[in-house]
Amino acid sequence: MKRGLLDICVLAAIKNEDSYGYQIIKDMKPYVEISESTLYPILRRLEAAELLTVRSAEHNGRLRKYYHITQRGLERIRTFREEWKEIISIYQFVTKENSDE
Repeated sequence: MKRGLLDICVLAAIKNEDSYGYQIIKDMKPYVEISESTLYPILRRLEAAELLTVRSAEHNGRLRKYYHITQRGLERIRTFREEWKEIISIYQFVTKENSDE
């Protein structure tokens, strides 16, 4: 389950603008810690699933990979939001206080 959540977090990090690895890690840091060794396999998996695209651009004399969310990626975020409502409901059921405990 956590793996899927990290995928969604990465997509959310690039939802509004293209970004690159180090910036994605910085943007996610207030919410979830993620290392480069975790991030880059996620980015490759998301690219293979056509949830994002990648382009290289020169920055300060070096090539930097920028990631862009696709329509399919945006749809995955929308689907996640719907699924999350059910997960919250399940969580509330599991953690509710019983009057006979």
